[in-house]
Amino acid sequence: MKHKSIISQLEDNISTFKCLLQEISPKQAQWKPAPQRWSILEAVNHLYDEEREDFRYRLRLVLEDPNKPWPGITPEKWVVERGYAKREYAKSVAAFLDERQQSLQWLNGLSSPDWQASYKHPQVGLMSAEMILANWLAHDYLHFRQIVSLQHGFLKSLADPISLAYAGDW
Repeated sequence: MKHKSIISQLEDNISTFKCLLQEISPKQAQWKPAPQRWSILEAVNHLYDEEREDFRYRLRLVLEDPNKPWPGITPEKWVVERGYAKREYAKSVAAFLDERQQSLQWLNGLSSPDWQASYKHPQVGLMSAEMILANWLAHDYLHFRQIVSLQHGFLKSLADPISLAYAGDW
């Protein structure tokens, strides 16, 4: 696995996130396709917390002391418990992007990390540092898809009853 390439892609994803998240109105930031689904605002705040409390933090733990227990996280509960929907959108985006920059500074400052160092997760099993790094990038891609889907759904809600079928199958 090319670790530097993954780190470079995490850095490149800043531009993608900026493009996807710019020019979002407060109404669009809070729009949800269904009550149990997330809004863009909630997704951004999830990304912020995952950046700090999951991927960067847990990767650091594995690299520094793979036997040290991980603190529990509950990302699905945090949406409500931490009041993601009540936060200000622009500040949330800026906070996430700042955390990503801090992550990249840390990642690029690593000196000969042991990417095979592993933590035994009680549900997932053995998780190597490189597995966490690869999943960090995959997590970005999952949320790119989520944000684009929310943008499409919001457009569809505004266009109704105009059909968007001419654009192609969604």
